[in-house]
Amino acid sequence: MAADSLKHPASPDIPNPKPVVVGIYGIPGSGKTFLLNKLTLELEDSGHFSFYEGSAMISSLVVGGLEAFQKLPEHDKTRYRQLAITTIGNECATTGRAAIITGHFMFWAEGEEAGKAVCTRGDLSTYTHIIYLGVPAEVIVQRRLDDSEKTRAAVSVEHLCRWQEEEKTQLHRLCMDHGILFSVIGLGRSSDLVADVSALAHDFRVHTEEYNLCRAKSILDQALGRGLEKLETVLVVDGDRTLAAADTGALFWRMVDKSRGSEGRDLLKELFSGPLGYSYAAFRQASLLYEEVHRDLHFSDLCDAVAAQVTLYPEFLELLKQVEASEHVRAVVVTCGLAPIWERVLERAGLSRIKTIGAGPIGNDTIVVNAEVKAALVAHVHTVHHCHVFAFGDSPLDLDMLSKADQAVVVVGEDRTRSKIMEAALLDAIDNGGLRARQVLLPNNVSPRLDTTRLPLVDITDPEFIESVFRRPRCPSPQVLHATSKSAAKLLMTPTRNATIAGPALRDAHRRVGWYLAMEFLADLIGLEEYQIPHVQGHQTEGHRLVHEQRTLIVALMRGGEAMAFGVNDAFPLAMFVHAKRPEDILPDHVEQQHTVLLVDSVINNGDTAMQFIRRVRDLHAGARIVVVAGVVQSQAVTGDRPLAQALVHDPNLNIVALRLSDNKYTGRGTTDTGNRLFNTTDIA
Repeated sequence: MAADSLKHPASPDIPNPKPVVVGIYGIPGSGKTFLLNKLTLELEDSGHFSFYEGSAMISSLVVGGLEAFQKLPEHDKTRYRQLAITTIGNECATTGRAAIITGHFMFWAEGEEAGKAVCTRGDLSTYTHIIYLGVPAEVIVQRRLDDSEKTRAAVSVEHLCRWQEEEKTQLHRLCMDHGILFSVIGLGRSSDLVADVSALAHDFRVHTEEYNLCRAKSILDQALGRGLEKLETVLVVDGDRTLAAADTGALFWRMVDKSRGSEGRDLLKELFSGPLGYSYAAFRQASLLYEEVHRDLHFSDLCDAVAAQVTLYPEFLELLKQVEASEHVRAVVVTCGLAPIWERVLERAGLSRIKTIGAGPIGNDTIVVNAEVKAALVAHVHTVHHCHVFAFGDSPLDLDMLSKADQAVVVVGEDRTRSKIMEAALLDAIDNGGLRARQVLLPNNVSPRLDTTRLPLVDITDPEFIESVFRRPRCPSPQVLHATSKSAAKLLMTPTRNATIAGPALRDAHRRVGWYLAMEFLADLIGLEEYQIPHVQGHQTEGHRLVHEQRTLIVALMRGGEAMAFGVNDAFPLAMFVHAKRPEDILPDHVEQQHTVLLVDSVINNGDTAMQFIRRVRDLHAGARIVVVAGVVQSQAVTGDRPLAQALVHDPNLNIVALRLSDNKYTGRGTTDTGNRLFNTTDIA
């Protein structure tokens, strides 16, 4: 079957349960059989690999062996080729071993106009990785002449070059379309083909997304260094177009092209704009591209040359120098680009204590860093190290990371170099993903993104900002808003504290409290949007309502929170209303499409109940804005090391709104329980 007639699958991503099946391709004479025999000797004892020669597998399936196979019609040959690869895939799924297979992609006799591809659908659905042996055509011609075991027709160097290029071109395209990682290995500077392929095989076998994330967290822990017990704040900073105006990836590949004497191609741009997009598989493919350079060229020298062209923004240089001198604040650069380049950039700037997590050639202490990994590392700093996080980034790949951080700063550079798709992605993250961020203009005369209402300006050299980094405010968090000292609050709380008021009158008092908190705090906290209303004089005019009011969920924590929740609903009549006695009463359908979730209870004592509901909402919708609305919040719940206090520190999309904070640690029971008073059940308590 011709390669061009093979249909592309809907999704190019590599599914995790799929066994690792590595194909070794190359034109006849490139050394596939020799390499397979050497790999078998080196790797077989590990018990992790199985080895197959494609033609031998086909021979074992066809009565009469290869001789009979050659006489079959083309459709039968295709069927047996597919059976062979499927059999290998099934064996590996059963044994748990990775397969290494030699095979043919195309046959092309000299003099024919085009080659005949023998790659099948089964190959493309089974292979996870393909290594192409790009041995120089001159070497192959000599090998064919010297081969005493096989009779090989004489071919020209020119024909073999055309054949190789056609195979590499078609294989690369098919691999990208089908989520197969593709690498070309030739006789580079090392010339140790067996060692190079063996290293790749070991990496292919273990490097899953789960493994990658585990390695990323481990590298982060090492990067943060010693003295973690003193650590309070971590700055997570992107590299390209964030720390500096330069795009180190583009600089690197321009230098590679120059070294190879090839036309200027932005290989990364081609990769990420292709079928793989910005998937994990795409970033793994980028690592293989770096590995090819590492084998064939002086990789370290290229990194040195790129780093020499990069100058940090002065604003970041000053900030990071102060971080280096601090005991309780650390910074780490987390980049999708090459870690070795950014390590050199930081070292040249005198910031060698600040570590870098990023990509690089296979086998080095480098990993895939994509949007998901960046966000997971911020979450790791929160949950494992219990630190406050400032995140800085410039592109859509940084938005998940920014959303997870306590303080998010979008770096905005020159119009001609900034990401063209960031504007729409940023707007969506703010309007629908719960992102709360500020923007820093570097240099300060460039035009801002969006507007400075949605994305306020910040100067990272301003003393107030510097102080916020190095002197993180302690609890009670500024995310706790209350009206304790306000005259209106004193009037509203009087009937709620009056022991003679219960039942409907008390429920009415709680309802008024809910309405007041919605108007006094929630409207400002969440924001308003305009909409058209009919004016009494007959024309249309602007009215206001809560931002995304129709995508707001009010959850009445039963039973004490119901009356207040009704008051909140009076203020926001378009919001969805749900009763919940247990966290599980909040269903996925309640939360998935919501922008804001309001958890309403009459009293928060130690905060444990509120935390159960917060975790439930977070499990169902990680990006939702959550506001806990309460009549009374005991101060101990939102200070110190209480879980609710820590959640407020680490979750920028969590707030508490209360009528009053109380230092009284008394918890109502029986006749003094708020729920019993609300519903006149004190006699049976």
